[in-house]
Amino acid sequence: MARRVLWGSLSLAPITILLHYVADLGDTADFVLAAAALIPLAWLIGEATEHAAHHTGPGIGGFLNATFGNAPELIIALLAINQAKFEVVRGSLTGSVVGNLLLVLGFSLLFGGRGPVDRESSFMSLGLVALAVVLFLVPAIPSWSGDPERELIVALSVPVSIALLVVYVCVTWYSLRRHRAMHATTETADDVEAWSLALSLGVLGLATVVTALIAEILIGSIETFAHNAHLSEFFVAAVIVAIVGNAAEHGGAVVVAARGNIKLAAEIALASSAQVAVFLIPAVTLLGLLIDSLALAFRPVEIGAVAASVVFTALLLRDGMSSKAKGVYLIVGYGVVALAFLVAGDR
Repeated sequence: MARRVLWGSLSLAPITILLHYVADLGDTADFVLAAAALIPLAWLIGEATEHAAHHTGPGIGGFLNATFGNAPELIIALLAINQAKFEVVRGSLTGSVVGNLLLVLGFSLLFGGRGPVDRESSFMSLGLVALAVVLFLVPAIPSWSGDPERELIVALSVPVSIALLVVYVCVTWYSLRRHRAMHATTETADDVEAWSLALSLGVLGLATVVTALIAEILIGSIETFAHNAHLSEFFVAAVIVAIVGNAAEHGGAVVVAARGNIKLAAEIALASSAQVAVFLIPAVTLLGLLIDSLALAFRPVEIGAVAASVVFTALLLRDGMSSKAKGVYLIVGYGVVALAFLVAGDR
């Protein structure tokens, strides 16, 4: 049923593009439609990536998952950099890390109930996010006074990004089997016949192009939407855009948990958070140099939210067991972080 809804909702993308260029509905309607259209597109990219991985083997399959699994967030970030919306970029990325750690994992534990989680893998992911937080402090602390976009902060951001990417490559190499397992959904493996490689890559390319068009509409309308909704651009990016960009993967983790595979669901949530922290954020920073320099000038509220999320999640998972109560605690924790983002407002 869920798959049918997702297939049907793919029609939102051409409708959104058509209405944007023909009907001129206004930025608020554009933002809502674009956000809704991104959800099935993110799912389609993930679906095509999984099918392609059946033909490419674990090495290239893992690379495809890492690259295209984050394609919606990457495209949103690069388009925002192109429009000099640096706070939107940073907010959506930190919001994605926190959302995976607290919201996705929380709902996974809530629907999965009691059961074991892979403690070693969980703490490896949490350790990667903690390492990223420590390294982010290098450019972040100087940015708390003066212009956060000045050349010094950008210069400090580059070696930090390179170091994180090196760590990501090393850890991915070490945990390749785990990496493949956490992306293998039961639907694709058991219930759905794999697409041909040509079809998979074709769908992947088309979905990525359409995602870019929709993301451009989303970023172009975020300022007006935030103003009309009486919300800061930072809050919209850190909460709404971050959730939308990850919606398909979020839903997949919860479905897996509800089917009883809480161990896999927890790995999806935690590994996705680590992937954003040590792969997507540095990748956006380095690719952004080709467009307009992005400084990793995270504010104290962002650094604090990610650090607190890591500690809170680690405390709940220290015994290697999940439970519905822990899921509720994580969801409430996300609510507290979202409230902090709301109160913080724009820089």
